[in-house]
Amino acid sequence: MKQRISGPVPEAMSDAQRRIYDEIASGPRKGVRGPLAVWLNNPGLAEYAQSLGRYCRYETALSPRLSELAILTMARLWNSEYEWYAHKPIALKAGVAANTVEAIRTRQLFSGQKDEELVHSFLVVLHQTREIPDALYAQAVQELGETAVIDLVGLAGYYTLISMTINVFQVGLPDGIAHELNG
Repeated sequence: MKQRISGPVPEAMSDAQRRIYDEIASGPRKGVRGPLAVWLNNPGLAEYAQSLGRYCRYETALSPRLSELAILTMARLWNSEYEWYAHKPIALKAGVAANTVEAIRTRQLFSGQKDEELVHSFLVVLHQTREIPDALYAQAVQELGETAVIDLVGLAGYYTLISMTINVFQVGLPDGIAHELNG
C-alpha cells in the first residue's frame, strides 16, 4: 500500500509550513513524521493539531503510563499500525507491562493495574457506544479525577484524528518494520 500524501519537502515549503515544521522539529517530538508530515500540507490544520497533540501527549493530568496506555488503546481500536509502532516502545518505557501491551494488541481482556483497566475500559466503551454510562463515568472521576477524565476524552479525540489521518492517507511503517496489528 502506497502512502497517498507525503509531507512537503523542506526545500519547497512555504513560509508557514517551514515555521510549523521548525516548531515541531525543535519540540519534544524531535522530528516531523507520520500524520504530522501529512498535516503539514495544510499549515493551518498542522499548526493547531500539533499544538493540541503536544498538550495531549506531554501536558495532561494523566501520568505518562496511563497516557501511553490510552494511546495504544486508541491505536488498536483504529487499527492504526503507525501509531502502534511509534508508541509501543514509549508505553513499555513508561511502565505499561509487556503482557498488558500484548493483551491490547490481541484484543484480550487483561488483568493489570486498576487504573489501566479503567482507562482501557473507558476508551473501549466510548469508542464502541459513543457515550459513557453513569457508573463508568463516576468510577473514572473518582479514580482519576475530573481533570484527568476531561484530558482522557481529549486524548481520545486527538488520537482518533491521528488514526483517521494514518488510515485515510495510508501512512505506512518505515521499511523493514513488521506489522503487528493487521498481519
